[in-house]
Amino acid sequence: MFGQICVWIVVAQFVRYFLPWLYSNFIGPHFFGDKFNFKKHGEWAVVTGASDGIGKEFAKQLAAKGLNVVLISRSLGKLEKVASEIQKKYKTKTLVIDVDFTKGLEIYDTIQAKIKGLDIGILVNNVGMGYPGPLHFHELAAKDKFLWDMVACNVLSISYMTKQVINGMLEKRSGLIINISSMAGTIPLPVCLYSSTKAYVDKFTEDFNIEYQGKGVSMQSINPGPVLTNMWTIEGETWIKPNAEMYVASALTTIGMGTHTFGYYSHALLQLGSRFAVFCFPYLYEKFVWHTHRKLKPQST
Repeated sequence: MFGQICVWIVVAQFVRYFLPWLYSNFIGPHFFGDKFNFKKHGEWAVVTGASDGIGKEFAKQLAAKGLNVVLISRSLGKLEKVASEIQKKYKTKTLVIDVDFTKGLEIYDTIQAKIKGLDIGILVNNVGMGYPGPLHFHELAAKDKFLWDMVACNVLSISYMTKQVINGMLEKRSGLIINISSMAGTIPLPVCLYSSTKAYVDKFTEDFNIEYQGKGVSMQSINPGPVLTNMWTIEGETWIKPNAEMYVASALTTIGMGTHTFGYYSHALLQLGSRFAVFCFPYLYEKFVWHTHRKLKPQST
């Protein structure tokens, strides 16, 4: 009897956790990933951190789906270049807002004033910052303003950008907010400040959906693993480390597939393998990720 109970517990856990994970990251995106209607929520998408990397690709690929795009980042020249490319290629409207998300809360007044009156259906909270190298927390804390900058960029931006659009979405009972988190927020890694800010993103997303259920507004976090962007240089093949265009094209197929997705099939497998290693061999896992982390080098920009 005890053995049968144990078997049923294992089966129940499999059904409860593994099957939804399998659907969200593989079955759903493969069979239904191109069915999501992004334009149903509104005419405009807002993308933060839109001048480079993942944010730039979200802006371009949402424009390709017929959405007008608000591009927000601190580099005006880069934003204008992306806006020009979008307008020329996709024939959609763009709006450029140059603000620095590490500054004070007054930047959100600027954003609010510029997006006022737009029919915003999608917000992509992408802006974020990582470590300037494989450093310990005390080394980062010694850098002027670094702690504030990371929390302001990775945490406050999620909350305050959501504040900018939530009332309009609730009024029309339609909206989608996509938060770009990180696999680092879901597994133990020696990047405590960064991974903690990304864990906030996942928790905010999960509880937001409970709070706003039945109101027509949904939120989804996407947790990328290694992606070829400006943030880090990490050796790897494209099957494990796609470029930003490949990653976003894949991530968009996971929209609507669950509260948390990884956006790319190999990243979902990498996270699953990491969790298994933490469970079975915690000491060896910690040693491995520490030595791997020490080999990482920031990419010069």
